[in-house]
Amino acid sequence: METIELLDSSTTMAASVAEVTASLVREYLSRKGLKNTIACMDKELPRTESSINNRSSLREILHIEDLYRQNKAMSSPLKTLLEIIVEHLIENQNNQVTRYQTDSLHLASSVGLNDTCPWTADINSANIIGSRSTLKGLSHSDVTSSSASTDNLSCRTVPIHDSKNPKGEGYDVTKEPDNKGAAPERNSGNRSNRIRRGMMTGPISNSHQDSNQRKPSRRGDAPQTLFRPEEKDGAFEDERLVAEKTRARVTAEVAKTRQSWSAPVGASRESSLGIAPEDKCKTKSLNLSTRSCVDYLEVSEMVLDDIDNDEDLPELSTLSFHASAAAQNKGEYPMDQDSASKLKMVLLGSSLKSFSAEWKNQSFTFSESSDLRYGIVQKKGGPCGVLAAVQAYVLKELLFEGLEIGRTDLEYLRPSNPTRRKCLVLALAEILWRAGEEKHAVVAINSGRNVFTSTGKYKSDGVLEKLTCFPVDNVRDLQMLLEQHIEQFASGMFGCLLLTVSALLSRSTEKVRQDMDVPTSTLIGAHGYCTQELVNLLLCGRAVSNVFDNDMELESGEGHTTLLKGIKARCSIGLLSLFEHYHICKVGDYLKTPLYPIWVVCSESHFSVLFGLQRELLTNQDSGVPEFDLYYYDGLANQEDEIRLTIAPGKQTAGCQEADADLIPPLDLCIRTRWSDASVSWNGTEPLL
Repeated sequence: METIELLDSSTTMAASVAEVTASLVREYLSRKGLKNTIACMDKELPRTESSINNRSSLREILHIEDLYRQNKAMSSPLKTLLEIIVEHLIENQNNQVTRYQTDSLHLASSVGLNDTCPWTADINSANIIGSRSTLKGLSHSDVTSSSASTDNLSCRTVPIHDSKNPKGEGYDVTKEPDNKGAAPERNSGNRSNRIRRGMMTGPISNSHQDSNQRKPSRRGDAPQTLFRPEEKDGAFEDERLVAEKTRARVTAEVAKTRQSWSAPVGASRESSLGIAPEDKCKTKSLNLSTRSCVDYLEVSEMVLDDIDNDEDLPELSTLSFHASAAAQNKGEYPMDQDSASKLKMVLLGSSLKSFSAEWKNQSFTFSESSDLRYGIVQKKGGPCGVLAAVQAYVLKELLFEGLEIGRTDLEYLRPSNPTRRKCLVLALAEILWRAGEEKHAVVAINSGRNVFTSTGKYKSDGVLEKLTCFPVDNVRDLQMLLEQHIEQFASGMFGCLLLTVSALLSRSTEKVRQDMDVPTSTLIGAHGYCTQELVNLLLCGRAVSNVFDNDMELESGEGHTTLLKGIKARCSIGLLSLFEHYHICKVGDYLKTPLYPIWVVCSESHFSVLFGLQRELLTNQDSGVPEFDLYYYDGLANQEDEIRLTIAPGKQTAGCQEADADLIPPLDLCIRTRWSDASVSWNGTEPLL
């Protein structure tokens, strides 16, 4: 039956035999540690969208879960699925006849046959096919009544079919068969000896041709009934018909794939495909139409992680290959080691460094607090600059794009799940589209498997090695692609890193280095903090090192000048910095007066967001501006309540100016770099110091 199950699986996957075979080979190479061989195979035979997700799926597709469990229970189990299958096929081929003989011997003794049963049929034991369930088709009244009486058995006339009796005429088992020229059968000897000679516990079809003559309407290549009850006894007729229909259906399905197996050897091979009537539950298990493995092959890919237990498999975000038509036409491509090394050099400064857990585990997950449903939650310190930039663009979409008539501004700060999801998609699309100079973009997606094997001076950390890149050349396709994979950004393991890498790929590593004042600078600085270059890349599309307007040239002596690069144009999102209060830098008007009243705030080596609800705040003429409210959000501060600040430009009192500097909230100082001498009221909320 195990052989039939394997044929069942092979038939179901007839259209994907090549993919299953390739996956088996890759699993074998991976478990054997042949990384270079895998790399060569991936180059000459690249993985496709029909590759299999993991070893568990591969076992399920091949229906070898039982074999796997049996192998695992052995003292010295085999390590690869391919070895398990090969061992099973070899053992099954060698022991097939022996298994059938053993079953027949056990069945003969279990039904209570004794030496007084003179049924004879000179049949080769290799052609005998039977099982316990086959004999269940014959009631004890057809075989033996009880141990005390054998009269019913010894006087029955049963049809025995062989080449000398094609019509299946009845023989009286109490009489000697009329077989001239043949040696008479001996009634002496034990039951086992007679069974080995072919004397079964019921009538047997001796040849395949006889079965065809008996059932001319059947397909010629379909195995026929192995045990045939008397015509007058119809108690088991329905079961026989069901079994015959099942065998015919199975034979028709496996006809296309039988050539891939070992060639038939006479009647023994033909008989090995015969299926005796079984219990209904077992018969149903052979129906090829009840289960299909094709679905597994359409949306998943191979994982070659060297692990023993399925419980150790991490929950991987599956890469969908049903991207937009435009993205597919452009041709997605897997990350390679050369590109990954360049990315690490720009991000971390060395291909031997790894991303920290704070970066790996951070995604763009929204707060469930009723007053802060618009806010993105930061788990730990490090990627705050990326989160603040995305938060700012989410607020832009939420507050100033697609406004609905009749809704107040505050209602937009209580978005529904679909609304904030849509805003996140649009925010990410705008960031990447601007990084690609509004001409193209690249979206990096976690494929859930390693797409290249690292060698040489490169440290694998399970991030870049799993990425597949999707280039797009119009913003609509970009939005569709992000919408399709938004769960990877919103709740996936590498959400924050996916955006960072996508922005870097959209801009290109070469242009990012050209943007920087010092080409060897990195986007992720010491202790995993975001640098100003990374924040500027996300806000303005360029990884420049400064926040002043335009470029600035400084004389460096001997006629040499140093070019310092700044912001080239007014941005949608602004920036305020505590460093300006300390006269360490100068924030230009392009960032102080953005297109929307939303600012990323850099204070105490941390980035957060400050925003207003009125676009009138964007005027450069601050004199005469009445009081207005700003809202502050910090995803790392475990904020649960809304923080509303009331700003009064030019109203700072003398007492406030003379107060202890240590008691002035840093946020107040940042606000005053934009609205000088402004008084800031926290409206009953405890100030953040």
